[in-house]
This record gives sequence, C-alpha cells and structure tokens, in this order.
Amino acid sequence: MPLPKARKNGKKSVSCPVETTIAAIGGRWKVLVIHYLLEGPKRFGELSRLLKGISARTLTRQLRELEACGVIHREVHQQIPPMVEYSLTPSGKQLEPILLAMHAWGETYGVREE
Repeated sequence: MPLPKARKNGKKSVSCPVETTIAAIGGRWKVLVIHYLLEGPKRFGELSRLLKGISARTLTRQLRELEACGVIHREVHQQIPPMVEYSLTPSGKQLEPILLAMHAWGETYGVREE
C-alpha cells in the first residue's frame, strides 16, 4: 500500500505526517499486529491465534500492507513445510513509543469515560 502523497484541495496542496502515519498503521488490526511483533518475530499461525476474530484473508492483507510500507519484514525459511516469519523492521520498532503513548492516552480516556 503506497503512502499518501500530497492531495489537491482546491488550489492548495494538503499533506500531513500524521496522515502518513495513519495510512501506514491505521485500521483495526495493524496496531495489534505491531504490538505483538514488538515481543519478537511471529509466524502467521501465532498472529492468527493472538488476534482472535481476524480472518486469514484479513490478516494476510494487513501483513502485506505493513510489509509494503516497510513496517514489517517477511522472511521465508526454506524448509518442508515452508515456514514464514514476520518481524518488525527498524522503522517498525520506532513505532513502540507511539504505541505506548496511545496506550497511556487510552487508559486515561477510558477512565474519564466511566
């Protein structure tokens, strides 16, 4: 999934780094995939079990999009049966403080809402 380029809004060109970040990690499952990969490399089946409720098709799509954005690395081990392992790239690891900040904000916001 290519990251968004500046878009035309009338005569002005509008683009924002936050928009780029959301394009890369936005959606219901991507942040959770990154969260679990912060713990270390995972195989497809492990991620599928950890992400209860995600279909194989959706997980595959999310992993491909994260790989296309350079957030995760897909490594195929040549063995029988083939083993595929996913891990975070250095760019993906840079998202850890962002996810921690989102977690802290969510805890604070959740307490206020109750």
